[in-house]
This record gives sequence, C-alpha cells and structure tokens, in this order.
Amino acid sequence: MTERQKDRPWLMRTYAGHSTAEASNELYRRNLAKGQTGLSVAFDLPTQTGYDPDHILARGEVGRVGVPVSHLGDMRRLFQDIPLEQMNTSMTINATAMWLLALYQVAAEEQGADISKLQGTTQNDIVKEYLSRGTHVFPPGPSLRLTTDMIAYTVNNIPKWNPINICSYHLQEAGATPVQEISYAMSTAIAVLDSVRDSGQVPPERFGEVVARISFFVNAGVRFIEEMCKMRAFGRIWDKVTRERYGIEDAKQRRFRYGVQVNSLGLTEAQPENNVQRIVLEMLAVTLSKDARARAVQLPAWNEALGLPRPWDQQWSLRIQQVLAHESDLLEYEDIFAGSHVIEAKVDSLVADCLAEIDRIQEMGGAMAAVESGYLKSQLVSSHAERRARIEAGEDKIVGVNCFQQTEPNPLTADLDGAIMTVDAAVEALTVERIGRWRAERQESSDRQGGGDPFVFPTARQALDRLMEAAAGTENLMEATLECARAGVTTGEWASALREVFGEFRAPTGVSSAPVAVTAEPGTPLAEVREKVARTAEELGTGRLRLLVGKPGLDGHSNGAEQIAVRARDAGFEVVYQGIRLTPEQISSAALAEDVHCVGLSILSGSHSALVPDVLERLRAAGAADLPVIVGGIIPNADAEELKAAGVAAVFTPKDFGITEIIGRIVDEIRKANKLNPLISTEVPA
Repeated sequence: MTERQKDRPWLMRTYAGHSTAEASNELYRRNLAKGQTGLSVAFDLPTQTGYDPDHILARGEVGRVGVPVSHLGDMRRLFQDIPLEQMNTSMTINATAMWLLALYQVAAEEQGADISKLQGTTQNDIVKEYLSRGTHVFPPGPSLRLTTDMIAYTVNNIPKWNPINICSYHLQEAGATPVQEISYAMSTAIAVLDSVRDSGQVPPERFGEVVARISFFVNAGVRFIEEMCKMRAFGRIWDKVTRERYGIEDAKQRRFRYGVQVNSLGLTEAQPENNVQRIVLEMLAVTLSKDARARAVQLPAWNEALGLPRPWDQQWSLRIQQVLAHESDLLEYEDIFAGSHVIEAKVDSLVADCLAEIDRIQEMGGAMAAVESGYLKSQLVSSHAERRARIEAGEDKIVGVNCFQQTEPNPLTADLDGAIMTVDAAVEALTVERIGRWRAERQESSDRQGGGDPFVFPTARQALDRLMEAAAGTENLMEATLECARAGVTTGEWASALREVFGEFRAPTGVSSAPVAVTAEPGTPLAEVREKVARTAEELGTGRLRLLVGKPGLDGHSNGAEQIAVRARDAGFEVVYQGIRLTPEQISSAALAEDVHCVGLSILSGSHSALVPDVLERLRAAGAADLPVIVGGIIPNADAEELKAAGVAAVFTPKDFGITEIIGRIVDEIRKANKLNPLISTEVPA
C-alpha cells in the first residue's frame, strides 16, 4: 500500500507553557523540531482569569500551570521565530479568549502574516468553566456575548480559525457520565449557535460557515469501548442538530470536528508507570475508528499526577502518537468497527439518552439557564460523588490504587523530586517587575504617539475607555479589543474594564444540593466516622463540628474540594464552603468568623508553598494558632514536608483516594489540636 492511500495523521500536540514567554518559546521550538505538528498553549491562571501578575490573587500562581501573557510584548516573545501564518495553534483560554486572540492576531500582523490564513483554535467555552474548571470571570450573558462576537469576527476575518472549542473534557473530570458529557456539550453548542444566529452579525446564507468552524474538545477515559461509542454518538447527534435545528444542508459543514486530550485526572500518583498504558489505551479509543477519529490529539505525560512534566516526559507522549501513526498500519484501512452489533447497540443507546437529556435542558431555557439554576453543577457533583464511592468500595478498580497495590521500587521515581519540573520562585518577581516597566514605558511609544492622531493611535487609557463604551452598547467588541492590544493594554486592565461594565460571577458550587452518595448504615466506614464526629462535638461542647473548605489563589479545579465538602456534610460536619478564588486573608477571616474546628485548603496549581504559609501566619496573628489546617492537592513530597514543618497538620495527595478515611483523619486532627484522647477504631478489617 502506497503512502498516498493512507489517511493523513491527526495533528500532534503537547499541552505546554510555563515560567516565562521566553522559556515557553524555547520549548515550543524544540517540540516542533521533534516532529510535533501543532502548538497547544497552556496559559497560567492569572492570564486565564484576567489578572496581571502583580494582582493579589496572582500571588504564587505566576507561570505555574502555564505561561504568563500580560500584553503584546509577551505574545511577541512567546512566538518569536515561529511563523504564525504557517502554524496551527490551539490556545486553552476561555474567559479572556477574545483578548488572547487579539494579541495573537496583532503579533501575527507584526510578523507580516496575512491574518486570513491564520489557523488554530481558541477554547472559549465558558459553560464548562462554570461547571468544572473555574476560570470564569463574567456572568453568563456577557460571556456568551464575547463568544458570539468572536465567532462573528473570525468567520468574516480569520475564516480558518476555530473560534470556540465546545469542551466536554473537563465535564468528565468533574464526574460527567458519557450521557452528561455529550448532552451538556451539545446544549452549550446550541446556546452558542442560537446566540450567533440571533445576533444578526452573520447573514443566514452564511450560517453554514459558522457551523463549519465549531469544534469540540473531548476527554477520552480508560473505558475503551464506551469512549469510542461516545465519539460516534457525538457525531450522529451533531449531524442531527445542525441539519434539523439550523438547516445546514452541506454535509461537510455538518462534520463533527474534534480534538482530544486523554484523561489527565485519571492518571495516578500511585505506581505512576501504569499511566503510560492508560494513556495509550485512551488514545486508541479516539484513533482506531476512522469514522470517529480525532483530528488533533494531545497526550499528557506519565507523571502529571506528581507535578509539572519535564520536556523529556512530553517527548515520550509525542513518541507514543508517532509510533501509532507512522509505524502501525492503522491509517491504511476503513473503519474497522463498521457493522459491529455491539458498537451499534451502544451508540444507539447513548444517542437516545442524550437526546432526552438535551430536550430536558432546552425545556429549562437552555444551557445558560441550567447553569444559573445550578442544575448542571449539582448533577455533576452528584455523579462524581457516586463514582468516587464506587472507587472507595472497590467496585471500580484502579490498578495500583485500590487493587494490586504491592509493587517493586520504581526507578522512574527513585528521585521523586527530580521526576518533575519545578518553576523557579524568582520567575514571579521577574514577571511582576517586567509588567511594571511595561506600564511605565508603553505610552511613550514614539511609533504610536509621536505626532499621531490620538483617535487613530490612542493611549492605553483611551483604548480602555473605548472598550468600556463598546461594552455598554451592542457593537462587536473585537475591534475595540484589538485596539487595546495595539495600545499596550495589559490582560488585567482589559478584564478589569469589562468587569466594571459586566460585573463578575460566582458559579453555584452544587455542594448543598448533592444527594448522599455513600450510605452510613451500621458497620460501614462512614457510620464509624459519623460516630467519631458526633462524639468529638459532644466532648467539645459544641452542637456540630465545623469544617471550612477553602480554595486559595486562582486554581479553579474544585472537584476534590467539593467531594470533601459533600462527604464531610454526610459525616455530620457543618461545612463552610464558599467556592473558588479566595485570598488567604478571606479564608482566615472566614475561619475566625465561622468559629470552625478545622481549615481544609485545596490547591492543584502548585501555589501551595506561597499561599498556605500565609493562611497559617494570619491565623497565628489572630490568636488561632491551634486551629488545625490540612492541605490537599498535587503536592511533591519535599513540599509536603515543608508544609508540615510550617505547621500544617496533614497533607493529602491523589494517592489518598479514600474520602471517608480522609474525613476520619480530619476528626483525629481536631481531637489532637484540642488535646482529646484518640478514638480507637472499631472497624473490622476486610
């Protein structure tokens, strides 16, 4: 069989970015030289949530989970010597997607690129941010307007760009079943397409061009058959919706276009070498079937449950893709699952269940109404609680975690702290200093201000005023945003101007409405913990034990915190959970005001070393030094020891999968802090 008869391989990416624009640029050029065929940019949390690196909420977060891009200068450095006209760039950015696309376009213009030839994707799905990932900024209405304006602009000016990636990826991580994953993503797509259609910015005869540029970003878990059938069901439902609801006759415009990253939160800290085969199996689910094959794939690294992967780890994941695409005969055949009765039956079942759930959401008023009512969030928290309960009960087996736990020493993690990459703490100070200098120097730019008409070459302040004026009206916001980019406005200034007009949004947590997922029948582990909670409250002379669950900083991955809050509630605690994005001052103040017995902090972004000691110091200063503080998250061993030395009572990482056991240990720490005798477990070993 000749090479010409093969399908072309999918785009191969690794999700990358860290520290600074210069360091990330070097990483991108090295990855491209190794055969990567597209870029996937990871931005740090301040960039994703619209804060400059010197904002109080950015402390400890700068350059941690991605690259900081605060202004046009950073975007120039990020893509220096990378010709953007020839590149396919995916940017994982949502609330600030319009801003980052504007910076990307202006950087491309400065390279001399024809912007009509730019290719790539902005994720730009705000609904899943409300539900799972937590980098939302604005309320649903204004957020949908930003997305709508971007879609209309790109269809007319950057026609090869995918202005939105309807993103079910994080829904699965937040607990979504395949039916929920498909249904919620499709409901989001319907809300977006309805908004673009109703805005009148795209003529009806060109609406097929809008549909053709809608892409999806999905999660592939380890349940291989189910995941492959999920992708077939996705395609069928998309074809039906675009044909029947929007009247798209061109089959090419109706094609379901998706990229995938396999399940990062399904990777385990325990026996992390097992993650390699998980990654391979999950990749096969979205590549083996030609009729449901992803057009872009990015794989996590084997050690992501431990910390930030090194370039070598990312190379390993890239090589996995390359071996499958270039050494195997996968791309030489038609769909190898066509005609399978098992596959067809599973797909038919998924389609029927999904269409019913989509109809239910439409009856509520659509995806945005279902977000605001809390329905979608509560459903995800509930299904996640049920899944965690099955893992704890051993019904869902995870090799190395709740079964087959005996293991030989792992040479890959012999030097555990060397098995991941760390971000130099000096990066944040450097980035803060740089943005101060940028603000001081930008308005003196002679090429913009030297004798130029201020209405043609506005200052940063004038550009921001123009943006706010446009936001208060109804015009498309993209042109005003582009002018802000050219004027040297910063990410924080752009977002702050829109916050002033649109306001901010705190999404429902879904905790209070989540049903009980684990029973407390006599003899069960939860029943024993409930007894410990009740006895401890009685001995302390308080009605109920009170637990504050807090998420300091900008990390919006709230799944773990929500599950701790729900299980603690079911164990008899009074839980104080105020959601995401809190400062250490807010957390310590809430702990004192609510007179809690324990503070639990959840951080997955790596900012624990900066933020946790701050909380401890504030509690000590307020005379609450004996209040136990526990921490959970992706925390390397060395960092965990430092936190304990600083006064943290206990540290939990992904290997501590038993939530009921964690709640029991929290009670133990409360008893220890209050000098109560330990309670002896009466549980009979299994």
